[in-house]
Amino acid sequence: MNNNNTLLLLFCILSSSAVVYSDGNAKIFDITHKITSQLPTFNSQKGLGHFIWLVSSIKNGSMANESEFKLGTHTGTHVDAPSHFFQKYYEEGFDVSTLSLQTLTGPVLVVDVPRNKNITAEVMKSLNIHRGVHRVLFKTLNTDRRLMHRREFASDFTGFKKDGAQWLVDNTDIKLVGIDYLSISAYVDAAPTHHILLKSREIVIVEGLNLDGIKPGKYTVHCLPLRMVGADGCPTRCILTA
Repeated sequence: MNNNNTLLLLFCILSSSAVVYSDGNAKIFDITHKITSQLPTFNSQKGLGHFIWLVSSIKNGSMANESEFKLGTHTGTHVDAPSHFFQKYYEEGFDVSTLSLQTLTGPVLVVDVPRNKNITAEVMKSLNIHRGVHRVLFKTLNTDRRLMHRREFASDFTGFKKDGAQWLVDNTDIKLVGIDYLSISAYVDAAPTHHILLKSREIVIVEGLNLDGIKPGKYTVHCLPLRMVGADGCPTRCILTA
């Protein structure tokens, strides 16, 4: 890699939506938000706050630095398991470790949602998402407003209304649905929207995506949460390649 490419790589890593160029000029887009103390959390005006600390320190005489951290299962960029909104599924063990890797990895479509609109049945119909498309990321006004970059939770974020979720289930083949804030559902429709999407246990929800600078179009997505037994959700690292 020459000096120009090295500088480009460094710039992209430091930008809010990282783009890395490989030797073959393939692009990698990191669509995962950094976990910081300022990251917004659901229904909180204080943000995540202090979440990681050293338990062993070289500075204090230990052989190595070692940290511990404490995070909610729905922190930052994360996936929802069926157990998130269904007690029956929680008791039956349908946690994040049971999510399909085939669903979490593969061709994906990024779509621009009309601004100033929640995702209703009417909006879904207007997006003209064809049968055979299995993964869709919805870029909304949340990205324009930079809500994931604000510590304070915003309850007026854009999300799916229950009729939009039902339209998705009834009229598309989507099995992975992602959005650019902390919940796939509009604030007032949290329970019914999640129930509709998670009931079949076939749809994986990805929330809190960083779609800054991501243009609508076709990509490949790789979204890999930890295999945490018993977890109803989990922070995840998501990337797009093109």
